[in-house]
Amino acid sequence: MEFLELAKSRYSVRSFSDKQIESEKLNKILQAGNAAPTAKNLQPQRIYVLQSEEALNKINRVCECIFGAPTVLLICADKDEMWQNPFYDTYNTGDIDASIICTHIMLQAWELGIGSCWVGYFDESKVKKQMDLPDNEKLVAILPLGYPSAKAKPAPRHNQRKEISQTVKYL
Repeated sequence: MEFLELAKSRYSVRSFSDKQIESEKLNKILQAGNAAPTAKNLQPQRIYVLQSEEALNKINRVCECIFGAPTVLLICADKDEMWQNPFYDTYNTGDIDASIICTHIMLQAWELGIGSCWVGYFDESKVKKQMDLPDNEKLVAILPLGYPSAKAKPAPRHNQRKEISQTVKYL
C-alpha cells in the first residue's frame, strides 16, 4: 500500500475484537516507534505495554476510552531527557517527540491490519498513580491497539478534510 493511501485509510478504532496481537507484529509496531525521529535524537520516549488482565483492569478504572482493546500502550516522555529549547524557558519537545513516535506506531499497526485510537482524554495524575508511573515521566497519549471488531467503522467526520489551500501557505 502506498503511504498516502495508508494514511488516508487509517481511522480511530473504537471497537476491538478479542484477538490478541501476535508478538512478532507487536514487536514490529514497537520497532516503528523506536525508529521515529526525536529532537537531537535524545529518545525520551517511554512506552508501557499493557496486556495482562490486571493491567487492563487498572487502566479501564481511570480511562473510559479503552474500547475493549486487548493491548494498550501508554506513551510517555521522560522529563529528564527532553530537549529544552535554549531560547524559551518553558519549551521542550517531549510532547512532540512522543507524538511523532505515537504516529509511527499507529501507521505501522494499520499496515498490519491492527487498529488504534489516540486517546488524550485522561487525568494524567490518576493514570500515573494507578499504573505506578515515575514522577519524571509525562503521559502524552494512551493508545488502545487491536484488531478492529466487525462493527468498527470510521467516525462520521473521518473523511471531512479542509482544502489543502486552507491549511498550506506558500511564502
